[in-house]
Amino acid sequence: MTPASFGRRFAGLFVDWILCLLVAGLFGPLNGSVWPVVVLIVQHTFFVGLFGQTPGMFVVRLRCVEPDSGRPIGLPRAALRAVLLVLLVPPLIMDADGRGLHDRAAGSAVTRLAALPPAG
Repeated sequence: MTPASFGRRFAGLFVDWILCLLVAGLFGPLNGSVWPVVVLIVQHTFFVGLFGQTPGMFVVRLRCVEPDSGRPIGLPRAALRAVLLVLLVPPLIMDADGRGLHDRAAGSAVTRLAALPPAG
């Protein structure tokens, strides 16, 4: 497993945040609203917990999995990871393996997926 770069992780989070803003906009005005953060936590918990990647991670070809087995981390650990992720400090503090404090707490690792095979 190849650890994901900070840039790729940020790009995936950016895509997820845009999607969360669009969904949260359905609940009303976004000025001072907590809905985008709530939607991000729910979205992250559901997709990472069950499938190992959010829509943003899918776009940038990343997975968030258990380091040893490569399997999705499950809903409780994904929820913990999501709550820590919205605090922004844990993702900014990374170790030599590229794992943030939120990854360490949840027992997860974000890895790059292999490149797509050439078409044709």
